[in-house]
Amino acid sequence: MPISIRLYTFMLAIAAAAAGGYYLFRRKPKSEADIERERRVWLNQVGRITDGTVIDVQETSTPTNKNMILLIYQYDVAGVSYEASQDVTYLRQWINLHSCRLGLPTSVRYDPHNPGNSLVVSERWIGLRQ
Repeated sequence: MPISIRLYTFMLAIAAAAAGGYYLFRRKPKSEADIERERRVWLNQVGRITDGTVIDVQETSTPTNKNMILLIYQYDVAGVSYEASQDVTYLRQWINLHSCRLGLPTSVRYDPHNPGNSLVVSERWIGLRQ
């Protein structure tokens, strides 16, 4: 009997150590802001640049009553026209939203393998022309 009690105690200690290790070293889920920041950094590194046009700037509120500023723009890649929007709420310090008007020419940085993935403003690059 004492051997089985020791064996169960040892197995319980191993299971507790494994659960503790998993809890300490597991990957934390990324927030939406972190995912978006990584997308902008990646597009800055591999993205190609094309000409586009600002269509509109809209301020909307989310269901959680959080204000969001969307920059809506249009661009063409290989004869295909794309219309996209970018949440520039956290990038306001790099751009003047009052100068963004209908028809403002802009440069758009896009993913060459997925041209629908694009941006106009990031921390290190601004495509808006004044």
